[in-house]
Amino acid sequence: MAGTFRAACVQLRSSDDMAENIRDASALIREAAAQGAHYVQTPENTCLMAPDGGAKFELTFAEADDPALPAFRALAAELGIWLHVGSLAIKVGPGKVANRAYVIDPKGAIAASYDKIHLFDVQLANGEDYKESATVAPGGRLAAVDLPWGRLGLSICYDIRFPHLYRALAKAGCAFIAIPAAFTRTTGEAHWHILQRARAIETGAFVISAAQGGRHANGRQTFGHSLIVGPWGEILAEAGTDPCVIVADIDPAEVATVRGRIPSLTHDRPFA
Repeated sequence: MAGTFRAACVQLRSSDDMAENIRDASALIREAAAQGAHYVQTPENTCLMAPDGGAKFELTFAEADDPALPAFRALAAELGIWLHVGSLAIKVGPGKVANRAYVIDPKGAIAASYDKIHLFDVQLANGEDYKESATVAPGGRLAAVDLPWGRLGLSICYDIRFPHLYRALAKAGCAFIAIPAAFTRTTGEAHWHILQRARAIETGAFVISAAQGGRHANGRQTFGHSLIVGPWGEILAEAGTDPCVIVADIDPAEVATVRGRIPSLTHDRPFA
């Protein structure tokens, strides 16, 4: 791992208007680059927060036809940044999309992609009802990408509740972990900060998590509070609930220091 870099989270309040979402995200990505960010991350559902799974499917495209991906690839190349699109809905079969993240290099090439593994199916006591698996095909593989400063592990939103995923990423050499999200307000108020800091502490890695925030046009409320967390569990940057950019300077050497102080990644033992 070499050198420090500036990471940015772009917080959005996306709607079901893809063209509008691309414009809004692009403007904030430009703002992040103007603040000196070398790596910029957007949230889950960057370009589409549809009111339900059926509507979402009707508004999505296969990867080759998706209008957002070429726009973001061109923007990354123009700005000369690593651009991590937290997720796009990509058609992968009859009635199914992938909730897919893309990491785009400074030349505009796709360096890595990741399909969300764990899907959010829940009915809350307040009447909120989510069944992601009705329209989303789950991923089945870990994904990581080598940045100039170290290895970045990829995940999305609900994945955060499955710590073994992050331990596997850390043991695969990841110094940075991305958890772009669209957390509900209810679960976010209870668990967002705790889970983000726990994943950082358990892995001794930086955690970078861009989020959706506020009341969306379809009435859904997301928690916001995009976070950048250090490997000791300290919050380095945090947003509120409105669309914005947050940045933090990342020193990869801190990962080795923290893992040396608490070498738990080397202390696993078999048990029955």
